[in-house]
Amino acid sequence: MGLLFMSKYCAMKLQTDFVKLLVCSANSKSKLSPLRRQLYSQNVKPFTDIPGPTSLECYNHEQLDKVGHEKYLKYGPIVREEVSPGNHIVLVFDTSDIEQLSLSENAFPSRRSHLAVKKFRENRPEIYNSGGLLSTNGEEWWRLRRDFQKGFSAPQAVRAYLPAIDEVIQEFVSLQLCQPHEDFLHPLSRLSLQLTCLVAFDEKFDCFSPQEMKPDSRSSRLMDAAATINSLGFVYDNVENLRSSVWPKLEEASLFLEGIAVGFVQKKAKVLSKKVDNESGCVPSLFERYLTSPNFDCKDVNGMAVDLLLAGIETVCYRNKIWDTWVLHFGVYLQTSYTSSFALYHLAKNEEIQSKLQLEAKSLLQSSTQPISGEILAEASYARAVLKEVFRMSPISIGVGRLLTKDLVLSGFHVPKGTNVVTQNQVICRLEKYFDRPNDFLPERWLKENAQHVKSNPFLVLPFGHGRRSCIARRFAEQQLLTFLLRVARTHQVSWDSPEELGCISVPINKPDKSVKLRFSRL
Repeated sequence: MGLLFMSKYCAMKLQTDFVKLLVCSANSKSKLSPLRRQLYSQNVKPFTDIPGPTSLECYNHEQLDKVGHEKYLKYGPIVREEVSPGNHIVLVFDTSDIEQLSLSENAFPSRRSHLAVKKFRENRPEIYNSGGLLSTNGEEWWRLRRDFQKGFSAPQAVRAYLPAIDEVIQEFVSLQLCQPHEDFLHPLSRLSLQLTCLVAFDEKFDCFSPQEMKPDSRSSRLMDAAATINSLGFVYDNVENLRSSVWPKLEEASLFLEGIAVGFVQKKAKVLSKKVDNESGCVPSLFERYLTSPNFDCKDVNGMAVDLLLAGIETVCYRNKIWDTWVLHFGVYLQTSYTSSFALYHLAKNEEIQSKLQLEAKSLLQSSTQPISGEILAEASYARAVLKEVFRMSPISIGVGRLLTKDLVLSGFHVPKGTNVVTQNQVICRLEKYFDRPNDFLPERWLKENAQHVKSNPFLVLPFGHGRRSCIARRFAEQQLLTFLLRVARTHQVSWDSPEELGCISVPINKPDKSVKLRFSRL
């Protein structure tokens, strides 16, 4: 009863504030802000009138795409949910609203996520300066983002890693594709961890050695720790309740991950202390840039190291069921193992498309061992179309989440500053309103020279988010995924070895909902 009373009180207060806003606007037309003028002149409905389920309704949040589609059909293009008294979330399904949300961002786009991770780091000021890129907002977030993104976004820096990435992927394709795997997500997860250690830390970490394949090895324990953090650490609200329930598990996993990441940082710092500046003339690695930057200290770099290691580990464990409240994390990671799984599945289910990709791979790579260069990736137009279609049908997450930094009007409703708004890109990418044959895997729709190409709204497919807070490692992710697709298509045929369709569950990012049963044969 107390919760219902608080919910009604919060709704009444929002309604009252909205009326006051209109009255104020009517009494001072000459001083109206653009939004207040819009509220006054148009038939804008109050926030409390946005349709949606009651706070007592319960949905399966492991299937956000299916649940979102049900809400869209039931309530329309905008939905309001009260996840706790006074704590609302708004879901938007219209591209005009998504565009307006993007254009409304100020210099420091905000979101509410990773609160448990933030709490852990704030309790360890000797190791971290802040909660890091994922949980921090405002000027502190931009201080970190502004300089960290230089190493990730500079094309020269990204291309410098291509030969090493290609070598690791070639070895994986030649050795792992011929092995039987009950669930191919397992080896893909180890590949992702190996590539992350290589790119981020310059560590040649063989995750497939007999020693590392053991359950108690460093790589196995890292993936277990990441599984715990991914399932328990991205809590949307009610962080304090974690201490008595699952906090010890989260803390233990975070300490192990921290120990590995900080150890990598200290090792790199020791090497740099003995290195002559620019002695090789090579492009500096990510952590060489960070450790030598005057804008960071070691604690800033520690936070980034842990973020990168966690982002690169695609956990193979299923989601832990211990939840205190609704979970929401719409930050975008380098979820390359999940995306690779979905890409191989779609190719296996569409042999004609797979054949076209194989033809492109053979035309670009005269031999199976020819190195993949930046020029080759630039010419791989069909591989890029395949990847974009994978992002449309099996995206990394349901959409993009933002905390409004100012009042907005979305779908004719007033949405106040501070509201958490989440775009439903995964849902709308399967609507006939936006795509012909939306449930068919058709890479040709993205090829400009193809008759099936139709210019789509740029706010439909947003696998890496948008604006200043988009994925910091987008170029690395795309480079790795394209290289992987070309290498597999150049030498192997992939088929789906199960009568069941492969779907996704949200944990809260999207991962395969069952074992990835793929079978490979050499061409």
